[in-house]
Parts: sequence; C-alpha cells; structure tokens
Amino acid sequence: MMGAFTGFTQAGLTFLQELRQNNDKEWFEEHRDIYQQHLLEPMRKLVEDLSQDMVVIDDLFEVRPAIGKTISRMHRDTRFSNDKLIYRCNLWLTFKRSRKNWTDAPTYFFEFGQDWWRYGLGYYSASKTTMDLFRQQLLHKPEEFLQMAKCIEPNFTIEGDSYKRPLVKEQDPALAAWYNKKSFALISSHMDMEPLFSKALVGILSKDFHRIAPLYHMLMKIEGMKKNQLALGE
Repeated sequence: MMGAFTGFTQAGLTFLQELRQNNDKEWFEEHRDIYQQHLLEPMRKLVEDLSQDMVVIDDLFEVRPAIGKTISRMHRDTRFSNDKLIYRCNLWLTFKRSRKNWTDAPTYFFEFGQDWWRYGLGYYSASKTTMDLFRQQLLHKPEEFLQMAKCIEPNFTIEGDSYKRPLVKEQDPALAAWYNKKSFALISSHMDMEPLFSKALVGILSKDFHRIAPLYHMLMKIEGMKKNQLALGE
C-alpha cells in the first residue's frame, strides 16, 4: 500500500523514554497498545512505503513488514550480555537479502530512539575475507573507487573500528579512511526529530538509500567474489 506512512508520534517516543525507566514485562504489557499503535504499525507502513523503491536497488531484498524479517524485536536476548534490560529502547528496520546468516552481507537500515535517529548502509560485522577483498578492490582502482565514494557526501560518515596502525604507509588519507577499517557502516545521524513525525521521512530515506546504492552494489560484488573463493576451496 503506497502512501500509508504518515509519521511516528510523540506518544511513541514517550513510550521509549518510559520503557527505559520501567523495563519490565508487567509495564510493557500494560502499555502494549501504545507500542502496537504508535511504533509497530507506523514502522510496518514505513517498510511498505519504502519496499517498492528498495527492490529497485536489489530485487532479492526481504521486504515483508514483519518482526524478525524487516523490523526489530523489542525483546532482547540477554543470555550473553552484561546488560540485562529485557526490552530495547529503540527500533530499527533493515533491508537485506534473506538468508539464515546475514551478518557478513551489507544491510540498509533505519533506526531511532527517544531523541535520535539514524540510517545508512553497513555490515553487522564483516569477515576478514570480505574486508581483504574490499581492500584489493581499493588498491586495484583507487581513483575510480574514490570517485564513486563521493556518493556518501554530504551527510554520511564512515564509522567502525580501525586498525591502530595504518595498513599501508603514506596512503592517501581519503583512501585510508576506508582501507583501515575492520568493518564499517555509512551512517547519517540526526537529533532533529521533526522528520520522524511526517510522511516526508519516506522520501528522505529512499533518496539517500538510492544515492549510496553504488557502494551497495560494489559490496555485493565482493560477496560474490568471496563465494567463488569458498567454492574453489581457496
């Protein structure tokens, strides 16, 4: 259904703020209707409105507007975490190819909390093989890559842990910003909450997701190269 998303609400953001202070099952169940109406339903509509544009980028994207498919779960798995809060105080959506283990594939995302929001493209945790192949591509055609990478300007930053020592001495700083990453994400971060309350959010996300699509396609090409390596037993 096109044009379904009309914005999130202050009631939804207030729910996230209060959830941080009342992070227990009893409080959540008492306020579940607010979560359903002011957070989950608008998120589903946002996924629906974005999905047609996203399959233009990759027709294998998972676009079903469902929890566990494109929409994050509120309940946290605390088994291996020092943080024992039961519920997340933020929500996100993702567009990625469906597969059981997607951690090593590039993913588009939009995420927000009570007083912030961000979106972009990145890895949950890229493997060493992926990043080695990425660096090979950078060295193979550095100028071509940097020209393409201008698509992140003006509002995306390259985030993620870097190696403490440069991998290549006296490398062009613009190239080194990418080359020295252990894994990375392109993120556009915001504190002005007004766009979240409007259907204009659909256009903002769609436009910028398409703008950085050349990088997505490059990374998917690398994923193909990696699969070929594994198939050949290299």
